[in-house]
Amino acid sequence: MDRLKQIEAFACVATRAEGVTPAIIGRRLDALEARLGVRLMLRTTRRLTLTFEGQAFLEDCQRLLDDLANAEAAVSLGGLRAGGYLKLSAPAGFGRQHVAPLVGDFMTANPEVRVNLNLSDRLVDLINENIDCAIRIGELTDSSLVSVRLGEMRRMVVASPAYLVEHGVPRTPDDLARHNCLSLGQQRGWVFRNPDSGEVDTIKVGGPFECNDGAVLHEWALAGRGLAWRSLWEVGRDLKEGRLTSVLDAWQAPPMGIYAVFPQRRHLPLRVRLFIDLLKENYGRPSYWELR
Repeated sequence: MDRLKQIEAFACVATRAEGVTPAIIGRRLDALEARLGVRLMLRTTRRLTLTFEGQAFLEDCQRLLDDLANAEAAVSLGGLRAGGYLKLSAPAGFGRQHVAPLVGDFMTANPEVRVNLNLSDRLVDLINENIDCAIRIGELTDSSLVSVRLGEMRRMVVASPAYLVEHGVPRTPDDLARHNCLSLGQQRGWVFRNPDSGEVDTIKVGGPFECNDGAVLHEWALAGRGLAWRSLWEVGRDLKEGRLTSVLDAWQAPPMGIYAVFPQRRHLPLRVRLFIDLLKENYGRPSYWELR
């Protein structure tokens, strides 16, 4: 009980903008720092400043206190309600288009949850960056993480109807050598699966336009500047509305998985489980990708 009071005192003071701590709070903070053997705050009569260790400890303490409040609310209200702090990570482009809108839906349904969404194409360190859940596409390499498959994603070669009228429709990957292929520059190539043998191969492509940003390649394809190898999550609506046309469909590479990954935990917080369920429900519907 003393430990819990110390943690509550620390979280209370750390989240206060300014002010002098009451004597009883000060004694609890002193006891907490003495027990941990580390300085959590730099305190003067006029301000409080968290140390590096204090900031890291605060995030864990807030999560612990949120879980406790969630458990108490579930009992007192006679049912489960999600609450607390949810820190998410997702690839930038995919996250803007297919995670952020669902975060909005999730917060509407769960108003007691606070969400921090980190959009980045780098591989975040879930444990050291205190990420509750990350969305990843493709092969998973970190075996220390737990994963849930949310759906699958296909990549396809697309072009504007105007480009295909002017340059013709490729029938096999070998035909790409005669086309303007919009590439990411140093990428390994475009992946295809032979419809007869089932063999998967990577084809090097090239053309007058290169860019390291997939969103730019998407815009160039819409403008009729060439063929692009894009994911369905990015071009689904364009295909449905006729702005782009897919080619070489029989040669499409095997689909990639979309996963939610999170650190090893025996008891996944309710807020994380509910958010994963929401993503799985949406990403599992083929019609979803045509409407976004």
